[in-house]
Amino acid sequence: MKKTGAKFMVVLIGLVIIFKTQLTNLVNKIFEKITSESSGI
Repeated sequence: MKKTGAKFMVVLIGLVIIFKTQLTNLVNKIFEKITSESSGI
């Protein structure tokens, strides 16, 4: 029981790290779009 719990935690942390990276990339892309559009005005 304890071993599966530890494995689950490792998988969960791995997913969080991957998701955080994807989210950061997405936010950066949105910011780039906003800044390029506002500078074009």
